[in-house]
Amino acid sequence: MKKAAVVFLALLFPGCVQTLAIRTMGGIMDYGLEAFNEEGDLRLAQDALGSNLKLVEALIKGDPENSKLLLMASQGFSAYALSFVEDDSVERARGFYLRGRDYGMQVLTQNPRLKNALDMDLATFQSAIRSLGKDDVPAVFWTAFGWGSYINLSRSEVAAVADLPKVLSMMEFVQDKDPGFFYGGSSLILGSIEGSIPPSLGGKPEKAKEYFERALSLNGGKFLLTDVYYARTYAVQTQNQQLFESLLKKVDDASLDILPEARLSNAVAKKKAKLLLEHENDFF
Repeated sequence: MKKAAVVFLALLFPGCVQTLAIRTMGGIMDYGLEAFNEEGDLRLAQDALGSNLKLVEALIKGDPENSKLLLMASQGFSAYALSFVEDDSVERARGFYLRGRDYGMQVLTQNPRLKNALDMDLATFQSAIRSLGKDDVPAVFWTAFGWGSYINLSRSEVAAVADLPKVLSMMEFVQDKDPGFFYGGSSLILGSIEGSIPPSLGGKPEKAKEYFERALSLNGGKFLLTDVYYARTYAVQTQNQQLFESLLKKVDDASLDILPEARLSNAVAKKKAKLLLEHENDFF
């Protein structure tokens, strides 16, 4: 009887039933995202994320303004690029980071003020970002993460680098509204940006150090990507080889169970730490 009722409703209101089904599926996938983040096997995680991202994109085609699915895609494509692509193919990673940025931007530009400010001057853009609330933090963070990561891999492109102040203003918004979001992620990213720019070009290594130390304080030193980027940017920029080695060896020695809900991120951190140590002579 229930099945017949569903079929009848689907015939009567096909669009409504499709949207309901998609949104139900999106809710189920929240649990899948949790399980994915807890996975410590990188190969299994890579296979699962790739296929699930295409599923999310298929669902978005059926419900293109679904903020939950758009945000899932934004986070997922950036995570895929960071975890499994950028160490092997910068060009592919750039493309995935842009997809992450653009899916996040589709959430943010549902706000008319931000949509209108997107192509305006920096002051107008910053004002629009500051008008957002704490509920907007996830979309702002993942949009800025994808955007900033794309810029980091496109430093020879003037147009890309010109957008960096907008990314900084978005991460500063996250830090102001919810500094602990994603294990102090805004401090980690701000530290990475400041730490990767040479002082001669306006970089502020001591400010970078403050950001990294704040991130470590917020995540209790358990989110190991913090140490990786601390080493990769600040330690290299200041030519502090002892700090570089100590941060990466800490990552190498840490258990994946130090933060079970971020086991995958920490597995990625271990992989990146190993690569950095193998190329230590290229940095010092």
